[in-house]
Amino acid sequence: MASLHFLLRPSSNPNLLALPSRSRPVQCANERQALFSRIAPVYDNLNDFLSLGQHRIWKRMAVSWSGAKRGDDVLDLCCGSGDLAFLLSERVGSDGKVIGFDFSREQLSVASSRQHLLSKACYKNIEWIEGDATKLPFSDCSFDAITMGYGLRNVLDRGKAMQEMFRVLKPGSRVSILDFNKSTKPFITSIQEWMIDNVVVPVATGYGLADEYAYLKSSVQEFLTGKELEKLALEMGFSNAKHYEIGGGIMGNLVAKR
Repeated sequence: MASLHFLLRPSSNPNLLALPSRSRPVQCANERQALFSRIAPVYDNLNDFLSLGQHRIWKRMAVSWSGAKRGDDVLDLCCGSGDLAFLLSERVGSDGKVIGFDFSREQLSVASSRQHLLSKACYKNIEWIEGDATKLPFSDCSFDAITMGYGLRNVLDRGKAMQEMFRVLKPGSRVSILDFNKSTKPFITSIQEWMIDNVVVPVATGYGLADEYAYLKSSVQEFLTGKELEKLALEMGFSNAKHYEIGGGIMGNLVAKR
């Protein structure tokens, strides 16, 4: 769901790859890291219920906009429980490679478990790595496409995260970033806030996660508008950037080309 500054450390889970020892520890945003870890066990069920399954359509759109194709090496940042990574895996096939990257070990454990349960042949091309989206442990120009679902909104330094995406992306390739849309239209904003207050938080309360989901409204309010996201991408070096409003303007997807 999200990736933030955190303490890089080797994983005790054999299904997760440890980061290179040259990676230095960075300061941890403890509260948010713990928040997403607590959400992990029920995250998928809540997403399905709260979006009436629509999040699956939005994620397919994000993957399509990334331009990933068969045989590509691709990166899914803030991969959470792996939805976008699995879609990317199907697109690049067994000839390609998918890295699912997230700061939450619990989310990665869920993703790894799903990988084994689903047992689709192409899913063997996915590796899960725990790490910081603002300090990626990959070489320059490593990936043919990058996706990021519901993560940039929660990264402490969005500019640095975009800079890192630009660095590890191959020239001419694209990054596709799906998230809530911070609309400039009062009507859309009021619908978003009503849904969060009257649907999302009450449902999350039933799962014992009221506090974990109450942060959502403020995180959207503090996010960037579509135009601001386009501007940020261009400032970080991308040659062009376009933000699309989807889901009736409730969601948005930034597509930027290196």
